[in-house]
Amino acid sequence: MDASSQKGFSLAETVVALGVLVTGVLGAAAVLTTGMRNLSSSPADVVITQKAAQAVEAVFSARDSHRLTWAQIKNASDGGVFLDGPQLLKLAGADGLVNTADDTTTETLTLPGKDQTLGTADDSTVTLSNYTREITIRDVANENGQLRSIVVTVKYQDGPTIRTYTLTTLISAYS
Repeated sequence: MDASSQKGFSLAETVVALGVLVTGVLGAAAVLTTGMRNLSSSPADVVITQKAAQAVEAVFSARDSHRLTWAQIKNASDGGVFLDGPQLLKLAGADGLVNTADDTTTETLTLPGKDQTLGTADDSTVTLSNYTREITIRDVANENGQLRSIVVTVKYQDGPTIRTYTLTTLISAYS
């Protein structure tokens, strides 16, 4: 019988095909694992984006309502009211601004329970003690002190990973 007329796969071809298949399955498993990890952090990612936006909005509101003078809209190290360095997420004090000396207790967040409806008996309250927020306000060069950058960085621990969100904007002395 002629060897070229025989049909089928050799052992070497089978091993190579299995190697390709296993590589594909392991790659798909890695993608699935990464996707699940990102999905589990989605609610916390929403929290950090909102906390950063809230801080920026409070600074603009304080400028527009004249609760703060332009000279006070700086970090404490530059003579302003905003504390330097990362701070725990705390409720704003009497001045209505976060990351200032009069902040009160650590913020909490109420989440819906299994019924996915807020305001029912199965809701849970989470303390945001593993979150930090840093507000950095600096003069923009060549603008005669009339324009400042605001950089708000919020971080939290998600298992072994530290997740970070940074919001950067500009504020002028004119409201």
